[in-house]
Amino acid sequence: MTFQRARTEEQREIRRRTILDAASAMLDEMPVAAVTLNELSRRVGLAKPNVLRYFESREAVLLELLDHFLQEWLAELAAELADGIDAKLPMAARAAAMADIVSRSLARRVVLCDLFGAQGSVLEHNVSVAVAIRHKRASLGHLATMAHLIQQHLPELGENAELFSLQTMVMAGALSAYATPPPSLEAAYQAEPPLARFRMELKDSLQLALTATLLGVLPRG
Repeated sequence: MTFQRARTEEQREIRRRTILDAASAMLDEMPVAAVTLNELSRRVGLAKPNVLRYFESREAVLLELLDHFLQEWLAELAAELADGIDAKLPMAARAAAMADIVSRSLARRVVLCDLFGAQGSVLEHNVSVAVAIRHKRASLGHLATMAHLIQQHLPELGENAELFSLQTMVMAGALSAYATPPPSLEAAYQAEPPLARFRMELKDSLQLALTATLLGVLPRG
C-alpha cells in the first residue's frame, strides 16, 4: 500500500485511522511488547518518519488504542451489569455477582488487559507532556464512567467505587501477564509441570482478587 501526502484534515484523519487500525490488527496477533514502529510502518505503507507525523511514538499509538478499547469495554460492561445483577439481592451477593461479571468481561478482552499491564510501566514513558495530559484526561473520564456503573449496583461502596475501578484495571493488567506466559516459560511449564503453578487463569484469578477487594472495602453489618 502506498500513500500520497495527506493535504486536508479529512485525509489526515483517514491516515490516523489507518495507522490505528493496523496497530489494532497487530495486537490481535502479538503481545503489546512485540509491536514495533518499524512493523507498523511497513503494514501501513509509510516510512517511519511519516508515521511519526501523526503519532509521536509507538507508545502514543497504543495509548490511543487503549482509550478506545476501554471506552468500548465500559459500554459492554454497562449492559452486562444491568442484565446480571439483581438490585434486590443482599449486598454480599451483589458484590459476588459484580466480581464475577467484571472478571468474565475482562477475560474476554485479552488485548485490553495487556494494554493495562503495559500502561504504567512502558506506554506512558515515551510520550510528550501534551500526549500524557490528553491520555490522562481521557482516563479520568473512563474512570468516572466505571465508578458510576459500579455505584449503580453497589451504592454501598460510595467514593470507594472509583478506587475499586482503578484497582480493577491495574489488577487485570498485572494478572494478564501470568495468564499468557511467553514461549520460554510455556516450554518450561511443559518440561516441568509443577512449575505451571505460576500460570494463572485470568478469569478465576481476577474474580478472586475483585471479590477480596470488594469485601474489604464494603461496610460491615
